Amino acid sequence: MFTGIVADLGLLVELRRDRLGIATSLRDGLTLGASIAVNGVCLSVSEVTRDGFRADISSETFMRTSLGKQHLRARVNLELPLTLENGLDGHLVLGHVDALGKVQMVRREREGWVFAFSYPSEYRAYVVDKGSVTVDGISLTPFATTERTFQVAVIPQTYERTALRDRRVGDPVNIEFDILAKYVRGMMKHVH
Repeated sequence: MFTGIVADLGLLVELRRDRLGIATSLRDGLTLGASIAVNGVCLSVSEVTRDGFRADISSETFMRTSLGKQHLRARVNLELPLTLENGLDGHLVLGHVDALGKVQMVRREREGWVFAFSYPSEYRAYVVDKGSVTVDGISLTPFATTERTFQVAVIPQTYERTALRDRRVGDPVNIEFDILAKYVRGMMKHVH
């Protein structure tokens, strides 16, 4: 489990259909089998390398997330799992991508940036103004939500410390909707 607070920007140094190699300054916590979120996708470390780690990925993950659409030398958001010592600064994130979204708008404003993302309309019930959503592993607060889009305000620190600074209109992004919203929606399906 994660919080959506990016710990490091890694560099994609190996990209195969079944494995990623990432260079990172994150050294503590990188052990064989450890979980790590890469652009919001929970992966397991399969090898610790001199400059980072490798992680095996399934063909399903390669096809259903933006990881398969990245390019070598791309920067990726990294987060180690939540521990009781960390505190909960963002929101509860599982690292299970619900949908691929797309960047629809990037607008510079005085106090930061506003991004708009599209998402599949079947997830509309999970997108709530001032709720929580994870985009490429970043805990964000949606507003101006519609049936197929939402916007987020991004402060300068988040912009500079994450791969959002590399995103352009049309780029794919991994979206994980709030787990609490998913549980409530699941329970409501069984209420008569």
